[in-house]
Amino acid sequence: MLAVADLRKSFRSPEGERVEIVNVATFALAAGEQVALRGESGSGKTTFLHLIAGILAADGGRVTIDGAEMTALSESQRDRLRAEKLGYIFQTFNLLQGYTVLENVVLGMSFGPRGADRAHAQAMLGRMGLGHRLDHFPRQLSTGQQQRVAVARALANRPKLVLADEPTGNLDRRHAREALGLIREVCRENNAALLLVSHDEEVLAQFEQRRDFAVINEAMKEPAR
Repeated sequence: MLAVADLRKSFRSPEGERVEIVNVATFALAAGEQVALRGESGSGKTTFLHLIAGILAADGGRVTIDGAEMTALSESQRDRLRAEKLGYIFQTFNLLQGYTVLENVVLGMSFGPRGADRAHAQAMLGRMGLGHRLDHFPRQLSTGQQQRVAVARALANRPKLVLADEPTGNLDRRHAREALGLIREVCRENNAALLLVSHDEEVLAQFEQRRDFAVINEAMKEPAR
């Protein structure tokens, strides 16, 4: 479902020096596989997810998702592939403030191959414990509730690959366990691959497969040249 090869990304420091952030020789996920990637803040794990999703352009290397090479596509083609195959749970929610909870999820679905499905959006929000908040706006919700809307939006299109960036970081322990359980349950239902990145050991401990980003990211081991 996901294959990464020789993926590289660097940025310029304020002093003008090139700083390598990501240098991953190989990484792969099979359909239905669920992996937690451990990484401290600032380690480049969010950049890694953005490269996989095509949100950032790589300096080199390949990202292949379900047979389609993301890194070879135009911007519009990357948008289409994301809508068809990917669910991305952002750490910062990225909810549209002028839309209700239900509208945020329905709008996200409208870009996918199945189109908008209000009934399914309502059901997904209900599973997240937000059935009574459908007509509320993000500003009327707690931080934890906003995060759960973001989770519902990412999962509503039945993606084949789910990328989750600290998806429980804004939730209390009880809601974090519930949200994580739902993410994994929906991925199993759809045979979707799940790549979750976190520095929270309690979250990481719930995964049978755990990997350390510092091990696969050569940029953390060698100085930039």
